[in-house]
Amino acid sequence: MKFIVKFFPEITIKSRPVRKAFIKQLRHNLKLVLKKYDSEVVVAGNWDFIEVLSNRDELREDFTDALSRVAGIAHFQFVREFPLTTLDNIVDEALSSYAEDLKDAVFAVRVKRVGKHDFSSVEAERYIGGCLKAKSGALGVRLKNPDVLVPIDIRDGRVWMIEQRIEGLGGYPLGSQDSVLSLISGGFDSTVSSYLTMSRGLKTHFCFFNLGGDAHEIGVKQVSNYIWEKYGSSLNVKFITIPFEAVVGEILTKVDNSEMGVILKRMMLRAASEVMAGVGAKALVTGESVAQVSSQTLINLKVIDQVTDELVIRPLITSNKQEIIDKAIEIGTAPFAASMPEFCGVISVKPTTRAKMHRIEREEGKFDFAVLEKAVEDARVMSIQNVMDDVEKQYQGEVPVVRMPVGDEIIIDIRHPDEAERKPLKVSGRPVKAIPFFALESGWSDMPADTTHLFYCGKGVMSRIHASYLLGKGYSNVGIYLP
Repeated sequence: MKFIVKFFPEITIKSRPVRKAFIKQLRHNLKLVLKKYDSEVVVAGNWDFIEVLSNRDELREDFTDALSRVAGIAHFQFVREFPLTTLDNIVDEALSSYAEDLKDAVFAVRVKRVGKHDFSSVEAERYIGGCLKAKSGALGVRLKNPDVLVPIDIRDGRVWMIEQRIEGLGGYPLGSQDSVLSLISGGFDSTVSSYLTMSRGLKTHFCFFNLGGDAHEIGVKQVSNYIWEKYGSSLNVKFITIPFEAVVGEILTKVDNSEMGVILKRMMLRAASEVMAGVGAKALVTGESVAQVSSQTLINLKVIDQVTDELVIRPLITSNKQEIIDKAIEIGTAPFAASMPEFCGVISVKPTTRAKMHRIEREEGKFDFAVLEKAVEDARVMSIQNVMDDVEKQYQGEVPVVRMPVGDEIIIDIRHPDEAERKPLKVSGRPVKAIPFFALESGWSDMPADTTHLFYCGKGVMSRIHASYLLGKGYSNVGIYLP
């Protein structure tokens, strides 16, 4: 079994030393990816292409799928190789590969040659094409837009019968560029932006800010592992979790409502800038797009970026939401993103779209930065290869959902106090307690253990996150109220 890998065009126009380095990295990546299927696979480097050889013909489909997900490849071809003897022999081999496709079809033959032969490429095309028409039952030959194309490469004394051509990812080989740290929430934007940096050759590590429990972290670990497994070329990267629950609590209790979103982003950039050196990252990556949400206006982004001297890359900066969703569907992260719990606790009632630095500094003056420092100190760094092992240790069971309480359950409204005040929760004949989500863990020990508590947050997302967290801690008297 043989594949011919052709390079992304931008690689071929690089200087000789750079091109050699890129080819070496791509060859290394291909070896890492393919040896999972065949430990004896041969990946031979050349100036114009890479040959992939395996004796395991039954792995053709696995190899095809794997090669289609490695950055740096323009396209690759599955070929049958045989020695050049006569043009009639090539005709016989072409019939072996294309007889069924040629029957009742209009076709064309394309021959490329390297080396010295007693015939030209055009002469070979005419002869092979004429013989195939006579022997295959084809309707005719059409050089432009044929129904079936028969591509043949003749290289000195070898012939490659190209039986399949598959488009690659393009871009640069992963690891050929510097490392970056992607701030990933698991939604459409951050997963697509992570993929885009990976496909450009940037070794992409993942940084997750845990704003409220295990459920979201589990989801983000799963989608991060998926992106790495599919597009990461098996390179070892890190997954960093920074506990941000206390940071959120500080913001919600001390910061003016309209400035909360911008300040949260500034806190995230501060923390990410502190941990990025530990994984060798040279830049931060976010999934922000101009004006998609209030914190992403140009003025707000400028204010957010002023907390760090590090380069912040925003691959999606001019993309619209549908384009991002379409790309997520294409790369396979859409199902994860669509079901990902989104943390909506720090949403201002009237968020600023034109943040003023003096106001931001005034509000941040109320913030206890020791809380942020503690979050950075408590950051957990693990290999992306091990995140799924870590997930298995966390709560994986079902969270009870109650739509109509029938017992003595207590309903706990975990929404932000502002929201709970604007839209009070009233349940006929039921006690309702208001405990903001950021105060749940500290106040849980005071709750009666012999009573079932149902969390309410409106859409059921925040309540699921916190119910999962407590169930994972061994509590059994929690669930979700979802009327």
